[in-house]
Amino acid sequence: MKSWTDAWSEISRKLEDAETLIELAEEQDDQTTFGEARDLLKKIASDLEDLEFRNMLGDEDDPRDAILVIHPGAGGTESMDWAGMLLRMYQRWIEEKGFKAKDIDIQPGELAGVKSATLEVQGDYAYGYLKAEIGVHRLVRLSPFDANQRRHTSFASVFVYPVVEDDVEIEINPSDLRVDTYRSSGAGGQHVNKTDSAVRITHLPTGIVVTSQAERSQHRNRDNAMKLLKARLYQLKKEEEAKRLDEIEANKREIAWGSQIRSYVFHPYKMVKDLRTEIETSDVQAVMDGDIDRFIRAYLMAKNQIKGD
Repeated sequence: MKSWTDAWSEISRKLEDAETLIELAEEQDDQTTFGEARDLLKKIASDLEDLEFRNMLGDEDDPRDAILVIHPGAGGTESMDWAGMLLRMYQRWIEEKGFKAKDIDIQPGELAGVKSATLEVQGDYAYGYLKAEIGVHRLVRLSPFDANQRRHTSFASVFVYPVVEDDVEIEINPSDLRVDTYRSSGAGGQHVNKTDSAVRITHLPTGIVVTSQAERSQHRNRDNAMKLLKARLYQLKKEEEAKRLDEIEANKREIAWGSQIRSYVFHPYKMVKDLRTEIETSDVQAVMDGDIDRFIRAYLMAKNQIKGD
């Protein structure tokens, strides 16, 4: 509750500051101070909108941290580069939101981009926001890897899981696990490449495989991999519950290559369009620099409206 009361108190404090600025500006007929007051009022409106939006995120898992997973589609270097671009986009968004990101498993591509990327995103309602990004993201551009400069279409999928803390009971029998260690292949200098610090855990009953190689310590990689496994099993448990409740279409988020949620066009024109809400913008660079809240908000508000109806 404190996060709510603190946020409201901060908005109230800024509003008092704005009122003071307006009074000073009127007394001195100072346009510069009027400008400062306008800027502060815009920030207050944005903060209030954020608080109202967060109030809408009422699902049980929405306040949790999130695990973000990005996989390139078919297409080799082209798709891996696109997955790397999406990773950068989310990293910028995370930074802008004031969240924190911890690398769990980043596997770089041979020439560019990533073969896969798994991040833990830490922050209030990280999962509530990022669940809007689950799906297939399509890129259309002139390929920098094509000597003939032909237009290419690339795909990458985004999965998001809520981080499961110790207050949620997910039983994992150690005998159900196969744990393999191997040498890390990513960045990190000589140390990571000369020791078996990377960890791969296979959950035998479900076939779920998780890996972590971002840390130099095998122990920390194992902890990260177990956290990811717990999140995957929790998601699986929720999906099974959804099946039993006959709400699988609303709650289960299986991603097939036909389930595109957003299209990013760099050529022959510039446009990013969310295919679920029809929200679009021609400011492609801003989107790739992390300005994706317009898409997240529109989707979640539309989804909430449907749920309310």
